[in-house]
Amino acid sequence: MNKVILASGTALMLTAMAALSPAMAQDKTLTISVYALSQDEYKEIVYDPFQEICGCKLVVETGNSVERLAKMEANKANPVIDMAVVSMADALSAARAGLIDKIDTAKLENFNKLYDIAKDPNGDGMSIGYTFYATSIAYRSDKMKIESWADLLKPEYASHIAWPNVTTNQGPPALYMLGQALGKDTPDLAAAIEAVGDKKDEIVTFYEKSSQLVQLMKQEEIWAAPIGRFTWAPFTKLGLPVEWATPKEGQTGGMNVMIMPKGGKNAELALQFMDFWLSTEVQTKLAEKFIDSPANKDVKVSEEVANNLTYGEETAKSLKLIPSAVALDNRAGWIKSWNEKVGQ
Repeated sequence: MNKVILASGTALMLTAMAALSPAMAQDKTLTISVYALSQDEYKEIVYDPFQEICGCKLVVETGNSVERLAKMEANKANPVIDMAVVSMADALSAARAGLIDKIDTAKLENFNKLYDIAKDPNGDGMSIGYTFYATSIAYRSDKMKIESWADLLKPEYASHIAWPNVTTNQGPPALYMLGQALGKDTPDLAAAIEAVGDKKDEIVTFYEKSSQLVQLMKQEEIWAAPIGRFTWAPFTKLGLPVEWATPKEGQTGGMNVMIMPKGGKNAELALQFMDFWLSTEVQTKLAEKFIDSPANKDVKVSEEVANNLTYGEETAKSLKLIPSAVALDNRAGWIKSWNEKVGQ
């Protein structure tokens, strides 16, 4: 577990947030648990400015979801972190294990600025979305027409597509939307997996890493693939007519959320930090650096920036995310069914 202790801010108290409670004194420490990605940018945009405002010390622990949740479990009786960011499904898993508490959204000034999809992602009041991404289809518009997720498996197209393996982040969401397109939307994703299995000998590849896809499309080995929006930018630079599909069934994707451990020692300070992260100013800066797609609907960015993010109210409303309970309860079954029908 990496641990970075960021230097204490100067507490100049120059903003409205500077008039916070005496509890936020210089000797206060806030410990957060986050993904390891983009930490230099987070330090510049989120961590350091917050320390300057609160006059507190921020301790940042990084790691993958498995090890960070395991640490929360190991310290359940005496929490050592004050807030964490995880996936929607991981948040529900933590809630089921009794590791987290409800978030007092009345104390978050920026809560009502969030898209509805981010306000209570799991419907239990225990998480708040701070960023999300869309999953749809990147496709050669000169070679094919995509109006439905089911179009990918048409006889004339199947031999020109790549499909995400079920063990990847994009695998289950793509199958979820295919099931909707087939009119057989069941939690076990059985119909979608069987449909992909029927075309397994035609499909070019079942990819593990999205980085493979740009080269395959450049070489015209594939015409289309389901991808996350965060991998879209390289496709726009190929010099080919590649478009982002808006299937009639909608787009899917994923969301990262904020949670608070049950019995955390600095709940009020954690709420202050969460509110700062969700603010229009901070979410705008993160978006402009291509770090996070904003969950704050007041964020305005240029067309160039928006094109590389999951951005805007229309997009947010179109997202059909796999319910966390469905993901947790069916993941093992999906892999078993995939191995039987598709085989990797």
